[in-house]
Amino acid sequence: MRKPTASASSPSLQPPASPSAVSTSGKSMFFDPEAAAWKELKPDIPADTDSSEEQRILTASKGAKEELKSFLLSSLQMQHVVVLAGSGTSLGPVTKGPSMWNLWDYCVNSNPGTDNDERTISATASNVIAETGYDVASEKENIEALLSRCEAYLQVKTSADVTAFITESKRVILEKCSEFLDLEDATQLAAHRTFLHRLSRRRVRDSRLKLFTTNYDLCFETAAGKQGLVVLDGFSFSQPRQFDPRFFLYDIVRRPATGDEIGTPLEGVFHMYKLHGSVNWSRNPVEEIVVEQNPSPESACLIYPAKGKYQQSYVQPHLELISQYFSVLREPNTCLIVIGFGFNDDHLSEPILAAVRTNPHLRLIVVNPSADSLTLQSHEQNKYWGTLLDLAKQGEDVWLIKAKFGDFAEMIPDLKSLTPAQRLTRDIKLVAST
Repeated sequence: MRKPTASASSPSLQPPASPSAVSTSGKSMFFDPEAAAWKELKPDIPADTDSSEEQRILTASKGAKEELKSFLLSSLQMQHVVVLAGSGTSLGPVTKGPSMWNLWDYCVNSNPGTDNDERTISATASNVIAETGYDVASEKENIEALLSRCEAYLQVKTSADVTAFITESKRVILEKCSEFLDLEDATQLAAHRTFLHRLSRRRVRDSRLKLFTTNYDLCFETAAGKQGLVVLDGFSFSQPRQFDPRFFLYDIVRRPATGDEIGTPLEGVFHMYKLHGSVNWSRNPVEEIVVEQNPSPESACLIYPAKGKYQQSYVQPHLELISQYFSVLREPNTCLIVIGFGFNDDHLSEPILAAVRTNPHLRLIVVNPSADSLTLQSHEQNKYWGTLLDLAKQGEDVWLIKAKFGDFAEMIPDLKSLTPAQRLTRDIKLVAST
């Protein structure tokens, strides 16, 4: 499943708020840097609206949709398209991935999964919380903060109870991040399949799509397999599949049966970088990273949720993956799509802000179902969302789209289904940019 950090589409670590608490009634809209305003894509029209006002609203909505479609079309034709996918892409009633709150529930409570407001902390967790001095009132029910406190405690004092709690929590996280994926459910990964299908239909002469994800789960790999796409993930093609960064330099071409030496790049190939590891990665006794089903919590190659994940990112294979991430943000003519990511991981968020400020050829598209309300947070809550909105208002190429993952996947224009006029416009823009 997903890499369970606080960077989900909702910033809260508590159980989801009621629908009435969702900002602007869940409307899809986007922030246009040129107009310095949010534009609604599906406005609600009150029943008592007169016909002229209704027509004006509908015309504005249609114009906004066309503007967004044209913008996304030009973005996908940039030389480099990069995606950073966070835990929000694995949440929701369809995908069913666990949230940070779910992980706290199953690691800490004695009655997990009951959605009971009167939750009961297990005796083991209660003892660990007391021993480490974790303050639930101030830190909230935050599994990342609790595990961070436990690891810091073990740096100065030996405790069998705290060690056992950490080990058991890692087992629970690994299990919950694996078991939710139902290979028989055709609808579960519909959004992932649409998302990858639309983005993978770029021209083969452009650089391959690069998908970075903080998620542990196998959603994107499984969706790619169901869609007939090929994933280059840094692992060998032979068994056992072993990690070697040289495989990111490989590509796949189609050679004609006539035996001609010149081949053409195969369609539907993209690179994937799992920044925080995967539920099927294992570190064996000789320090090799291999693909293995159901690894143990001790051998699983994951950066478990804790504040120390910044330091863990500088251990292989994570060091190689984070280095690739830094590198692509410096490439010219790059479109970066950030989706389902709450900007709560500083080691991933800071490079994005730096790239916006220093790379004049970077376009940033941030997609989140709470994008409008997140930008209103105080600097103490999250320093990145407000800064992103300020940069957009200042004329930087930063676009904020308020939409769910599945809705955004449907917004992405199908590059192979363009009208002749759209193809002509595209080609003229390409000629003009060269």
